[in-house]
Amino acid sequence: MGAYVAVVGAGRASAEEERAAEAVGRGLAEAGVVLVCGGLGGVMEAACRGAQGGGGMTVGILPGTSRSDANPYVDVAVATGLGELRNGLIVRTADALIAVGGEFGTLSEIALALKAGKPVVALGGWELARAGQPVDGIVRAASPEDAVARALAACAHA
Repeated sequence: MGAYVAVVGAGRASAEEERAAEAVGRGLAEAGVVLVCGGLGGVMEAACRGAQGGGGMTVGILPGTSRSDANPYVDVAVATGLGELRNGLIVRTADALIAVGGEFGTLSEIALALKAGKPVVALGGWELARAGQPVDGIVRAASPEDAVARALAACAHA
């Protein structure tokens, strides 16, 4: 079975973040990776759109109770009824996580992934520090292609 990579980010993303997420989704699909996300709009929808365009499979782990809430590019919709608690399911389903920008929900996914020992690759977005000192754990990517390559390398070493 191939790798599963979560793509996380804001449900209301900038045009630049959506372009990056779509490129990430396409790159993951072309590598044969299953894309996991929260299944809604913004970064999630753009990543799924890119993955479908690249012939890939997408899984949306939804916060609500209706599969019909999924964006139109989700192949497998999982309605959890858990609200933001579903972020833990997204992280646990994935072998690695790519964060594209993001808000507090994205921050929670990053924290859960780091706590679980999952690789985290970031395109922009959050920078972590403890007592003013940077926290290791998030790998910074320079481009969508770099993010995909770093996530795939992390999956291969996991």
